[in-house]
Amino acid sequence: MTDKQKEVLRAVKFGLFSISAGLIEIGSFTLLDLLTPWNYWPKYLIALVLSVIWNFTLNRRYTFKSANNVPVAMAKVAAYYCVFTPLSTLLGNYLAESLGWNEYLVTFINMCLNFVTEFLYDKYFVFRGSIDTNEIAKKEEKNK
Repeated sequence: MTDKQKEVLRAVKFGLFSISAGLIEIGSFTLLDLLTPWNYWPKYLIALVLSVIWNFTLNRRYTFKSANNVPVAMAKVAAYYCVFTPLSTLLGNYLAESLGWNEYLVTFINMCLNFVTEFLYDKYFVFRGSIDTNEIAKKEEKNK
């Protein structure tokens, strides 16, 4: 497999795992929407945290196949979310509460922004230098 094919496959995996994280996010958002009287922002924050934990775990192991230090990698991801979360929460709350946009449309827009920016952040910062270093990658290399 060429390096280009490997990177296309990596992007596809990231996309599929992100879709699964998106399902977790929208599912938990929907449950909170149906079961609580809360405003947009707490529902969004809880749903986002659940999806981040899921997405990080799967992408670290299977997409980037990284053997780097989990607490360090998670701290880097947390730094990303220290920026993304307030910005997306404020934007989402403004669009949903102040402008009256549909909360699900706003959540979908935030999910798309998150998908693109997090892939680039993970690839070039969080897992840079440790991509394809875990036992799965070593086994695949050995079986070539």
